Amino acid sequence: MTQVSPTRSWVDSANGHADFPLQNLPLGVFSPAGQSPRSGVAIGDRIFDLQAALDAGLFDGAAGEAILAMRDGQLNAFFELGRGARVALREQLLNLLREGSPRRDEIQAQGEKLLHLAENCQMHLPAKINDYTDFYVGIEHAQNVGKLFRPDNPLLPNYKYVPIGYHGRASTVRPSGTDVRRPKGQTLPAGQTEPTFGPCARLDYELELGIWIAKGNTLGEPIAIGDAAEHIAGFCLLNDWSARDIQAWEYQPLGPFLSKSFLTSVSPWVVTAEALEPFRRAQPARPEGDPQPLPYLLDKRDQAAGAFDIELEVLLLTEAMREQKLPAHRLTLSNTQYMYWTVAQMVAHHSVNGCQLQAGDLFGSGTLSGPQSGQFGSLLEITEGGKKPIELASGEVRKFLEDGDEIILRARCSREGVVSIGFGECRGKILSAR
Repeated sequence: MTQVSPTRSWVDSANGHADFPLQNLPLGVFSPAGQSPRSGVAIGDRIFDLQAALDAGLFDGAAGEAILAMRDGQLNAFFELGRGARVALREQLLNLLREGSPRRDEIQAQGEKLLHLAENCQMHLPAKINDYTDFYVGIEHAQNVGKLFRPDNPLLPNYKYVPIGYHGRASTVRPSGTDVRRPKGQTLPAGQTEPTFGPCARLDYELELGIWIAKGNTLGEPIAIGDAAEHIAGFCLLNDWSARDIQAWEYQPLGPFLSKSFLTSVSPWVVTAEALEPFRRAQPARPEGDPQPLPYLLDKRDQAAGAFDIELEVLLLTEAMREQKLPAHRLTLSNTQYMYWTVAQMVAHHSVNGCQLQAGDLFGSGTLSGPQSGQFGSLLEITEGGKKPIELASGEVRKFLEDGDEIILRARCSREGVVSIGFGECRGKILSAR
């Protein structure tokens, strides 16, 4: 499915919408004021209520069964159904919401019972997250950070052989708009030999792509690289908030712990693999001299179309900027093309030892920086560890994030001849430590 035939929707706000035109139809869990969470689809500035639409007799067959799997206000069981259910639901949604739909009047007659104004609704996590794994597949970020600590050897030998990751904390993943409480922890002040305890002073963001797992695998049975795409339900934006000073003290020898587990933010809409089909691209060729992936990580189809062209943006908004009515300051403009490993390779490697993945598991790509200034996906890189502060239009400077600062992640997919789609925002505002 490379491009759907209908191009316009009778939902006027969808036509030309930056994120949610008819071609997107991302899935999520929302609640209208005073009501319980239920599944919905973003279309323009509205949310199409899937449960209410099913009750109204607008869906049947496999699409109706797909919505029934979402009855508990979570998408896990729907994810488990796999690609067939997603395609069936998408096709009926396109028919219902396209310009000239024979059921337009029937839907419009139900008013806000079926089409809720998005700004009046609360968004929730789309699924119960059983496990969360954060990878490190952004090679430019890995090299940038490596240079700060190992100028002569920024990449460790295993990086180009292994899609590196660590097990994150699923219980602290939250949807966009959740405030970020500045964490406390142990840090080692410069020049000291013993740590102190207190609020993090080097709070940072990390720009990442989130990946939602579809159907899982049986314990002990790896997912083959050629089958991995069948286990990917969709994508979101992910901010892996990082306490750099806590991280520097704790990460050896086992890696991140409390510096990453206090909060992870995700955009609430799941952009399906089908919606992203027009924006697939070949995995960039590895530089000359780099090793080829081991056979269990190498698949011709995945190399030919396993990467994505998704533009990624990070904005900073401070309290002073709000007071002065200044626009948010762009920190980063990057792209998913800087992923050294594909999503399918991440799935294959994660399960190759027999590890069981489950529907609703969440992966983070790792920070997706580009090679040039203006493309770095964290303040650690932008300020070179705090050595080069950012100057803002408000007269402020930033080495790392301060209380009241808000980070906004956005994503955009564009290609000539294809309607552009987006992911919606992933926002988080810093609150002072308790």
